[in-house]
Amino acid sequence: MTGIIIIAILLVLLLSGIPIFVALMLTGSAILLWAEGSVESMADTVFSHLNSPVLLTIPLFILMAQLMIRSGAVDDLFEMANTLVGHVKGGIGVATILSCTIFAAISGSSVATAVSIGQTAIPQMKKFGFPERSALGLVAAGGTLGILIPPSGPMILYAVVANASIGALFLAGIIPGLLLALIFAVYCLMSARRDERIESAPFPGWGAVLRAMNKSIWALMMPPVVMGGIYFGIFTATEAAAVGCFYALLVGLLVYRNLGLRVIADCLKDTVLTSLMVFAIIAGAAVFGNAITIIRLPNAISEWIVALNLTPLMFMLIVMAMIFVMGMFLESIAIILITTPILLPSMHALGIDPIWYGVLLMINLELAMITPPVGMNLFVIKGITQSPLSVVIRGAAPFVLLMIGGMLAIMAVPGLATWLPQMAGFRF
Repeated sequence: MTGIIIIAILLVLLLSGIPIFVALMLTGSAILLWAEGSVESMADTVFSHLNSPVLLTIPLFILMAQLMIRSGAVDDLFEMANTLVGHVKGGIGVATILSCTIFAAISGSSVATAVSIGQTAIPQMKKFGFPERSALGLVAAGGTLGILIPPSGPMILYAVVANASIGALFLAGIIPGLLLALIFAVYCLMSARRDERIESAPFPGWGAVLRAMNKSIWALMMPPVVMGGIYFGIFTATEAAAVGCFYALLVGLLVYRNLGLRVIADCLKDTVLTSLMVFAIIAGAAVFGNAITIIRLPNAISEWIVALNLTPLMFMLIVMAMIFVMGMFLESIAIILITTPILLPSMHALGIDPIWYGVLLMINLELAMITPPVGMNLFVIKGITQSPLSVVIRGAAPFVLLMIGGMLAIMAVPGLATWLPQMAGFRF
């Protein structure tokens, strides 16, 4: 009963519209006052959680994404993808998914991917006969890949809260992310074959393809540089973020040559503001997590779940269904910070791999981005196109089913998530 009351109070605070870190701090403080009669432990808790070199990955990856976005690499990526597959019927949609996939590996953000690719891709898809609903839904869904394909901000946050390896999680997200992108592309091609309105552009020739690839090669090399170093053990995730920042700065300064001092200053300002917001949320989550640990709430829930004799698969199905419902009303960050400290002891008791769970969690958070009433990508696409929200929702609906299918496939075959990090030598 205590656990239900605590979760209910936290949900009410979150749904009231106050900042996430404030809701977590208030709930954690109230629990500490009730359990210990003081909040003296808060300072030590916050300091111990923020005093971690791993957290350097957050501002570094944010800065890397800012530099690549401001350099103008997005248009080159879409032009390359469209030149490569645009001559196939429905190929413009596949080019959009391909652009989202590559840009997700640069930005690490669902919203940034949807905005950046959507502004270029949606007018092009409409030009070649894609129904407005399909074009909007495709970009909204393609943008969600920014959560799963590394470097992912929510993935880093989950790794910090769950004390999991960021490098292992990054590698674990690659195959599931590519699998979802492939499912989206196949669906796009199959839908285009049934729609006579959709046209295809003439093949521009291999010379044009090579020129487009050459033009975008510096953006295409970013993911291999960052993830390749982690896979081959050349550097850690934190070092990979620093290398990615340096690479992005060189590309902007020497290749695109449009990163002046003012632009770099803006990138640094946005990075600081975003990072401070994330660190404040981590601090709030630390206080909340410490408070519920003091009253043994996670242990009580774990003992209760073990007593139910649930199999790991049954547990995962129930948890994923619960998170899916939460995703309709709460932001991804809030879901990670509320559920992870509570569920971790139960996962350990049932022998559930936290890396595998983390990938499934990220896919579920992708679903949250395109499910009403608060799906962020739905509102982003509405904002950049001025289309009715109902049209965006209907366009995204098929992709909700496709993502659920992908999540079930990874649930049935855990190796899709765990094989690559195991090959790289990670043990978990």
